[in-house]
Amino acid sequence: MVQPVPRSDGGSPVLVLPARVTREAVPVLCERLRCLLAEHRGNTATAAAPVTVVCDVSGPAGEPDAVLIDALARLQLTARRQGARVVLRGAGRPLRELIALVGLAGTLDRHGLGPAGLQMRGQSEEREEPLGVEEGVEPGDAAL
Repeated sequence: MVQPVPRSDGGSPVLVLPARVTREAVPVLCERLRCLLAEHRGNTATAAAPVTVVCDVSGPAGEPDAVLIDALARLQLTARRQGARVVLRGAGRPLRELIALVGLAGTLDRHGLGPAGLQMRGQSEEREEPLGVEEGVEPGDAAL
């Protein structure tokens, strides 16, 4: 059963992550998110309106790791399947940097910005050539 939902950001439901997120806890967190969304939609007059869930990540202690990133990505996927989205609150610099490193800054960060406040660009799927790298061939150069 889900505890009463704290409200913030104009009535958005809040999901507070535990101090330590384990692999076993990820499905439980996703189910808790589904319950929060169902409860929120049941308590509001605009049940069809898009919902933003605030995920408070200030609780996890220590350095962020792959399990925390996996949990956040799965929470975002769960929310999107429910017609909602998750934004982060309380993300420290190490977590923001790790989110940017794994390429999820536009998906998980509150404003779609990287750790330095710069818009992330050049997705790998676009097959963009790296800037400043050019290869020149001189006639007569031996092939390697």
